[in-house]
Amino acid sequence: MPEHSCRDAAEPCTRKVPIFASLSDGELGRISAMIRHRKYTKGQALILEEQPTDTLYIIQQGQVKLSKMTPQGKEQILHVLSSGEFFGELNILSSEELSNFSAYALTDTAICMLTRTDMEQLMAENPDITIKLLKTVAKRLAHTENLAQSLATKDPEIRIASMILELSDKYGKPRSGGITVKLPLSREELASYVGVTRETISRKFSRFEDLGLIELVGNKQLIVKDRMSLERYMAMA
Repeated sequence: MPEHSCRDAAEPCTRKVPIFASLSDGELGRISAMIRHRKYTKGQALILEEQPTDTLYIIQQGQVKLSKMTPQGKEQILHVLSSGEFFGELNILSSEELSNFSAYALTDTAICMLTRTDMEQLMAENPDITIKLLKTVAKRLAHTENLAQSLATKDPEIRIASMILELSDKYGKPRSGGITVKLPLSREELASYVGVTRETISRKFSRFEDLGLIELVGNKQLIVKDRMSLERYMAMA
């Protein structure tokens, strides 16, 4: 795996991560000296489920998906993370050293890594980091619980509409005519995110397009033409 450094980058990864926001330039510089850096190519695994790990991974550039294998042998995507976000925090806060998910690069991705030993030292010196880590853990647990409830109870069409709104919030850019969303996942991956087949994703996308709620632009982009109407459609469905 190619090594790189973000020390001289225009925006080092330590400045992008909210858990380090309260630290001084000197403290950020000290953390940068602790960090290991790696680059991953699209599709490459950063960590595999049940693999030993003691590392906090910070995304300097690129996108990463976190996923688990279901008992039926299918991939279930849990989160899609982008520049400035991180994962592996449970392995920092817990003595459990096996990862409970796999992580794959969705694009060519640059990663900054801190070991548990270094993070424990940082948290001891800066309790605010621990609080922010715990807030992130709570937020992700809530997301996972909502995902599990959605997969168990909601109609597939509602799950897909909800996913469109989620991706719009995270990756959407307002343009004339709506919100343009560059999709971080393939159709197959979108299907595994909401627990449906690829054919169902394509069919429901076409239905939403016929209703004037979205516009498809190839396979990797869509336009949310009327967000409020999409929300109302979900409420009525």
